[in-house]
Amino acid sequence: MTEAALQFDDADEIGRVAAVDTSRVVVDVTNSTLLTRIGIGSLVAIRGATEREYLISIVERVTRSLKDDLVDAGDETEDMLIGVSPTDLLRAAMIGTYRTVDGARSNVFKRGADSFPQIDRSCFVLAGANLQRFMGILGNDLKEEERLRLGVFVADRTAEAIASGDRLFQRHAAVLGSTGSGKSWTVALILERAARLKHPNIVVFDMHGEYAPLADRSRGGMATRLRIAGPGDLAKPTDDALFLPYWLLNRDEMLSMILDRSDANAPNQASRFTTHIRTLKRQTLLREGETKTAETFTVDSPIPYEMVELIALLRTDNTQKGVGKTGPVKGEWEDKLTRFISRLEAKLEDRRYGFMFQPSPAASTYNWLAAQVQTLLGADGPGGIKIVDFSEVPADVLPVVTGTLARLLYDVQFWTDSDSRTPVTLLCDEAHLYLPVRDDADAVQRQALGAFERIAKEGRKYGFSLMVVSQRPSDVSRTILSQCNNFLALRLTNDTDQGVIKRLMPDSLAGLTAELPLLDTGEALLLGDAVLLPTRIKLDAPSIPPDSATRDFWREWGTRRPDPEALRRAIGCLRSQTRS
Repeated sequence: MTEAALQFDDADEIGRVAAVDTSRVVVDVTNSTLLTRIGIGSLVAIRGATEREYLISIVERVTRSLKDDLVDAGDETEDMLIGVSPTDLLRAAMIGTYRTVDGARSNVFKRGADSFPQIDRSCFVLAGANLQRFMGILGNDLKEEERLRLGVFVADRTAEAIASGDRLFQRHAAVLGSTGSGKSWTVALILERAARLKHPNIVVFDMHGEYAPLADRSRGGMATRLRIAGPGDLAKPTDDALFLPYWLLNRDEMLSMILDRSDANAPNQASRFTTHIRTLKRQTLLREGETKTAETFTVDSPIPYEMVELIALLRTDNTQKGVGKTGPVKGEWEDKLTRFISRLEAKLEDRRYGFMFQPSPAASTYNWLAAQVQTLLGADGPGGIKIVDFSEVPADVLPVVTGTLARLLYDVQFWTDSDSRTPVTLLCDEAHLYLPVRDDADAVQRQALGAFERIAKEGRKYGFSLMVVSQRPSDVSRTILSQCNNFLALRLTNDTDQGVIKRLMPDSLAGLTAELPLLDTGEALLLGDAVLLPTRIKLDAPSIPPDSATRDFWREWGTRRPDPEALRRAIGCLRSQTRS
């Protein structure tokens, strides 16, 4: 018979149950010596309905109150004196049930309380050998191919913190923490673990180029790196330059960038734009011999067309006269499209939008999209993890770029045969930059936000998930965060950000968020479906750290002076908008 993992004696008993509600229990402490070893986040075991069952709870509050009471004066007198008597209480949130025997299995822990503790039940401290054995059984039910090691438990550093890789990715996740708390290292660690699989499929939206070392094969890198093409790539694009041509945008995305809704002629402009786009796309299909597709396509279908032809058609509308009874009259669209054409031409001439409006000749061909998607969604060998560098994309167009790329990848996954789909995760670094709270978003940002919110709501059904990374969760879309079922919460010092995490937690776990400002660098609260025990862990360090280390200001000021030549080169890059 297997030995029970939890074996308590009288010295381990800290007190007895004094009060119970649906998620918490209050224990009247009778062993004040043990109380000094209890802290917030410590584990206690409360005897359940049988001798083989314990309700595991996390301590969230410890109190001591003093009151006047009668005390014995001693053997010399029979008098009773009034003295101070302490009353110790601890409050704990119930999180799961441990059973010594559960059917044919032994030493089983499951989330949730199957029963509530009865008044006066014994409560024991989980410490020492009991804690080690208990931590060791947490990942026992996970199959080897599902196990994802993230680090060790802070409560017992000899026990591995194992999460379910399946549940972490399939139900959306969030990595949240203040700057310098270890978010980038956490992401690099997760990518490193995923890279050990045969066919990982993760697309990383890298806002600052800090994950470039993970694609450096000379250092053991395991990823493929792409860059959103910058102004310096328009003449001679490099192999890693990624274009997102304008014809990938759907009607609403394009109009959000060009149409001024306050213009009295906005409905006319949107109408003519839609009509001409549909016509030009149909012409492309007929020219390519895609007659069957021409019968069913829509204005939002990603089909190439020439922008110069669109502008020519709009100019014709804007200048064409009508025919009246006595001769030419003002045309139906005459002079109503002038501002629309001007705004469109301004976008075409803006080199910041070159990746979209000045794509390479290859990106304007009919078969380009299929080849590009195979690069982004392929998971062949070490190229399964794709890092897309957005660091050269201007902030004002960032939502357009991220939203277009996310929607494109999701749409391809949506239209892929269910039997042929392979799971895809979109890792959104610095999500607060392009996934804002909807009330704070402008028209362009809302278009991008809509793509990500659709993925958050529906993606799980199609094998498409999000991993949201941010230092300001209070600035990230509530809809997206509310769909995340797993959280790696690192140190958060801002009250507003802590409040967001607290609102996303079940009431029984909300007390854990009090630890957020106290976490050390590289420590995190691991919460959600991917782990049986919500707890504090120390994350492993990745073998290839990202390029995000905090600079030693004081030390460098004392030893290193600015390089004038480097500053001159920086001015040249600033003017040319390219790092090369």
